[in-house]
Amino acid sequence: MSSLGFSNIDGSLKTGFDHVRQSIEVILNTPIGSRVMRRDFGSELMALIDRPMNDRVILAIYSACAMAIARWEPRFALTGISISDLTVQGVVALEISGVYYPNGHKGDFSVTENETSTNITLSRTLS
Repeated sequence: MSSLGFSNIDGSLKTGFDHVRQSIEVILNTPIGSRVMRRDFGSELMALIDRPMNDRVILAIYSACAMAIARWEPRFALTGISISDLTVQGVVALEISGVYYPNGHKGDFSVTENETSTNITLSRTLS
């Protein structure tokens, strides 16, 4: 059985890949050091705020996403990431693809669902 959770928007029940998508959004939008009793939770993305949007920073965005997802979301194995939209105001939209493991949180990677893709917009600007 896959894990269950609640929507952080309206409190509705989240299951399956919808729950994983929400988890990835929370992980990527949480600055490391901001959670009490779990200071290492989150990603380094917020440390990239106010950096010029050049190749080096784009690579750092990809790296920060990959490391955070690998560490904090065992139900999802990242296979690709790209910037799908970048606004003048600095809002970054990412397209993240990977393999969904419904029982990955239990250490069971024998069951997979086809490669799944999700779009995630970072809630803070990065440039």
